[in-house]
Amino acid sequence: MKLLGDMQFTYTIINSDASSNLQLQHYLEEYGDFICASISRNPNEGLNAILKFSPDIVFINLNDSAESSFRLTSELHQYENKIPLIIGISKGKDYAYEAIKNNFFDYWLLPYNEFDIRKSLLRLKKIMPKEEAPHTLCLKSYRDFQYLNTDDILYLQADNNATEFVMKDGTINNAFKTLKSFEQQMPPNFVRIHQSYIVNINYISGINYGRGLCTLKLRKLQLPFSKSYRDNIDELKKLLTKNTISSLN
Repeated sequence: MKLLGDMQFTYTIINSDASSNLQLQHYLEEYGDFICASISRNPNEGLNAILKFSPDIVFINLNDSAESSFRLTSELHQYENKIPLIIGISKGKDYAYEAIKNNFFDYWLLPYNEFDIRKSLLRLKKIMPKEEAPHTLCLKSYRDFQYLNTDDILYLQADNNATEFVMKDGTINNAFKTLKSFEQQMPPNFVRIHQSYIVNINYISGINYGRGLCTLKLRKLQLPFSKSYRDNIDELKKLLTKNTISSLN
């Protein structure tokens, strides 16, 4: 799931230790702009996940299978033009030299050191500026081309096998593709909240968990959200709450 942010980074973890994975995810959640794309138990699963999700960063536990891990980094060059930054994780320094030879971005020792992680992630963010998402969407139907400014889209609504684009001025544009086909194409400020809705979070003014509704700023429109997308709503709430004045104690 992607959310709005000046910097957004996806990552994959290759590590068989579930508790270690949870701890790493906890540290990364603090920054708000690191999104977990996948977790794999071994390098073979990890390679498949990297090719599938194209993450920006890969965290790999070298203690599980160092030889396979380093072989994975070599294989990536056969399939990918853009190689993710790789951070090695180990209980000792035994693999540090090999990690340097394989152009790892960093090498973290277990147990995790929060200060070292913070320095590494800040350095990573500094050298990995993200390209700005496009602001124009082209809807094509035979010889008809419609160009929509994504900033003017309130939400997308499923209409059987078609999709309606509801604009802030009240007009509706139709595309003869499913809602799912647009889910990964839209900029990061568009979030799936329901089987039938993808919403532009820049227009959300309220979230009502009791009624399962998101309120939009324009015309007080309300869109339902479903339990299957509750994680998206929770992430959305955290993002909207960030840097706001709260009346909650």
